[in-house]
Amino acid sequence: QVHVVESGGGSVQAGGSLRLSCAASGYTYNSNCMGWFRHAPGNDREGVATLRSDDSTSYADSVKGLFTISKDKDKNTLYLQMKSLEPEDTAMYSCAADNIVNWDSLLHAPSYKYWGQGTKVTVSS
Repeated sequence: QVHVVESGGGSVQAGGSLRLSCAASGYTYNSNCMGWFRHAPGNDREGVATLRSDDSTSYADSVKGLFTISKDKDKNTLYLQMKSLEPEDTAMYSCAADNIVNWDSLLHAPSYKYWGQGTKVTVSS
């Protein structure tokens, strides 16, 4: 069992930045991948960024160059640094973890078993 808790969401104006955190605990050694997903009203849950245990990353095309995923291995905490935020980035952001076998499915929400409650990001114009 892996337990993840997100924090860092909030309200910012367009062009602003936020850093989200995801603290992981439990049997984290069983998870080889962690990721950030977002869910806006009326939209499907979208994979934003993932980080594998080999430090390789994947990003949704919409956030490449704007968002950066990283991890503090000593603190077992995953981060998502977001810059140049736009109103379309408004969503509930959730952290997920699991042992992923199919590397082609890293940005697919159903690939992950362990999820946090999410942290809300609101970007105003």
